Amino acid sequence: MASTDELMAELVKRGATMEQVALLKDPTANTPDEALSLLQAGNARFFSGQPQRVFSDVNSRRAQIIAQTPFAVVLGCADSRVPIELVFDQGPGDLFSIRVAGNVVEAGTLGSIQYAIRHLKVHLVVVLGHEGCGAVAASLLTPQERAVEPLHVRFLLDAIAPALEGIASIQDRKARMREAVVLNVRRQKAILEQDDVVREAIESGRVKVVGAFYEIGSGAVDFLEG
Repeated sequence: MASTDELMAELVKRGATMEQVALLKDPTANTPDEALSLLQAGNARFFSGQPQRVFSDVNSRRAQIIAQTPFAVVLGCADSRVPIELVFDQGPGDLFSIRVAGNVVEAGTLGSIQYAIRHLKVHLVVVLGHEGCGAVAASLLTPQERAVEPLHVRFLLDAIAPALEGIASIQDRKARMREAVVLNVRRQKAILEQDDVVREAIESGRVKVVGAFYEIGSGAVDFLEG
């Protein structure tokens, strides 16, 4: 049986329209659990050094001109060490990636997530924190120390800081940072779940929201739920 890529190539040779080519691109996952399984399997390939995704030939790119069919949203950090598609071994069109320092839920990121749920029919939203997050580390500073930062940097730090109030006294610095990042992930996830659009999608069973922690050193993603 011919692969999707081979069928695309044949259609192109026959002078197919962009709409006809795009019809070959079906959604990769149709339920929240399927979407989560795809991300778990993709990350397993990534951290074991066996990625499979090809980052788009010309026919695959043509198929995405008309429409996109991502199966998941990932709200991740803007940190250059956290390339979301690579971490989950996914190609163009698979993930709706949103990146902002500290993976913070605010007007822009929330609007993007609402759009993906309402118009792109995604089935999973992942809030992805990571090892050694500089935004989270800076949010552990005192309000006086944070006050020297530029206005919009302070906005991000102030959005993270409430998650870290009362953080346990942990001597090991790496363990304390992981705890801080996870606390922030859980707070941002909770904020998301309070949004009307997100809550309705969860209650209807169309969408699941999960938190996750990416360990840069190993390449592994630890899903905090599911």
